[in-house]
Amino acid sequence: MTRSGHGVMTEQLTLPDELVLTLLNEESGYFRQVPGWSLNCAVVGSALAELSLIGRIDTDMESLILLDRTPTGDPRLDPSLEEIASEPRQRNAQYWVERLAPRAEEILDQTLDLLVERNILQHHDGDFWSLAQTAWRTGFLTGSEVGTAVEFVKTRISKTIFNDEIPDPRDIIIICLIDTCDILRYIFDLDEEGEERVEQVTKMDLIGRSIAEAVHQNIARPLLRRTTVSKEIPVVPLRKLLFNEHSRSGNIPALFAEIGAEYGPVFELRPPFTENMIVLVGPETNHWVHRHGRTYLRSRDYMEDFEKLYGGVGLLPGLDGADHFRYRKSLQPGYSRKRLEEQLGPALAYTRESMATWEVGRKYPAVQLSRLLVNSAMSPLFVSVESQDIIEDLCIYKSRALQTHVSRTLPKFMLKTPGMRRRKKLINEIVDRVLSIHTPAQRAGCPRDFADDLLSMHGADRQFLPESSMSFALSAALLASMYMGDQVSFILYSMLAHPEFHEKIRAEADALFADGDPDPDMITAESIDVTRRFIMECMRLYPIVPMSIRNVMNAVVVEGYELPLGSRILIGTTATHYMSDLFPDPYTFDIDRYSNPRKEHLGSGYAPYGLGTHTCLGSRWTELHMALNVLLVAHHFELEIAPKNYELKINPFASMSPNKKLKFAVAGTRHELPA
Repeated sequence: MTRSGHGVMTEQLTLPDELVLTLLNEESGYFRQVPGWSLNCAVVGSALAELSLIGRIDTDMESLILLDRTPTGDPRLDPSLEEIASEPRQRNAQYWVERLAPRAEEILDQTLDLLVERNILQHHDGDFWSLAQTAWRTGFLTGSEVGTAVEFVKTRISKTIFNDEIPDPRDIIIICLIDTCDILRYIFDLDEEGEERVEQVTKMDLIGRSIAEAVHQNIARPLLRRTTVSKEIPVVPLRKLLFNEHSRSGNIPALFAEIGAEYGPVFELRPPFTENMIVLVGPETNHWVHRHGRTYLRSRDYMEDFEKLYGGVGLLPGLDGADHFRYRKSLQPGYSRKRLEEQLGPALAYTRESMATWEVGRKYPAVQLSRLLVNSAMSPLFVSVESQDIIEDLCIYKSRALQTHVSRTLPKFMLKTPGMRRRKKLINEIVDRVLSIHTPAQRAGCPRDFADDLLSMHGADRQFLPESSMSFALSAALLASMYMGDQVSFILYSMLAHPEFHEKIRAEADALFADGDPDPDMITAESIDVTRRFIMECMRLYPIVPMSIRNVMNAVVVEGYELPLGSRILIGTTATHYMSDLFPDPYTFDIDRYSNPRKEHLGSGYAPYGLGTHTCLGSRWTELHMALNVLLVAHHFELEIAPKNYELKINPFASMSPNKKLKFAVAGTRHELPA
């Protein structure tokens, strides 16, 4: 920490900090599109340059010399310094950039974490970043009164380029690194004079020149980085799919885990009557998709036909890049846990209204009962209307639409039957219901809902969210009841199938509702510990969205296999849930996986909400809402599995759900529902 002339405490930004802030594209929530290896070299180059500026090493065009092996105390710099100190021979900077490049991702992660910790950046689900609100008060960083952390760095660079000011060595190094990555022109509007000035600046400092040249040499010779030629992707015989026990039971994650164990992390499926698919499975491919998928894969291609069914274009599931980030940021408050907590009382009341229709002695289809249970609160909370009378038809239509136009497991004419045509009309019905009550007069004094958020987006930018897309946008919130309802059906089944956990969940529910409905601050990780971990284990064993589909927009090599341009990729994100090296005894129901010291869910192996930019936006809402549903059922009712000898079978398309044979019998009540 240092003190500025204004008497304001400031923090010194390191070169890795400044590189990240310069590369951050605030519109897309990610970095400027620097190829992975180029970014790695630039990040390592910034770390080496920082070591040079603080007197630990010296560099010139011929060599890199160790001056002081004393640790800096910065975890981003010290491992590299230690490695340089352990090398018996003197090497040049190019050698060290190439050797240390594999550490770049670790340095990048640590830098991002530090910038978030210092309230300079804010992290969003899906691995997006934006400036934190406190970062707009630049006095925190520089002692000045205007600008942001990003602007602080970019303004210095801009003055160096356009005002002919004498640059600081740090500014020269950043300009050298950014120029080497060939994206300076996209950050600053460079004319011919500006480009000449950049060329002049990059020659001013020997450290900057030597590091930049080392980075450039490693970027310019990509063939030298490949230790092997890309391998041929193995093809899985059709019989391996047809005769696998997990195919018969519908357990897609377990199926892919078993195939991956035999064929490796990348393999090809050639199913009849549809196009071939390349499948990615395993923790390494999950990590790659989460961190780098946005650069090479896109979702738009396979979503286009689905969007047309709803009359829209540019809908959230099919968006990529900056538009996707903008859409997510706009909708994030509507999907937040906080908004559900603010309406906890109504949420509990709506759920109990649905439960009040249950009759002791009757048996109900598990999936239908669970979807109605979830939707009873979601519909009024999200769009302020009742939709219990049509939600099942809306879910059936969406499921068929996904099967015909996304997963392509059914022919398209199956969406044009009389029943499907009738159900499609209900989309306009729900939109009319929502719009009819979302007028300024009727919404005055009402809690803000998701429909209000969407209508505000539409009013603010009618091209970004046009009226033609509102049918899907307004109905999508309700269709989340299909996914969450199916997950709840798995959870309730598992609770009834494991009486030892059922008793513990009941105890937590009874304690929570002992003195009436709880306040939000009473629903903590400790107060519902068993319920929370039980739900996590159910989502591991029965993830409702076990995979995602993308198209390759930029050819890339993953785990030694080339993914060709235009190929369709099936990402088996949850295959890792059944890999024993990540989850020992993966077929055993074990909620202790999520407690200290095991915590097996940490990392990219546990992915029930997806990975990468399309990670479920409503995961925090979903966690709380599902827990409330399970706790209310456990507190108020005695349910039983019907038939009693039922063996779980899964319907895998369009998402995973228990098959139609599973029913829940209402055997009795435990606590009366409030009048």
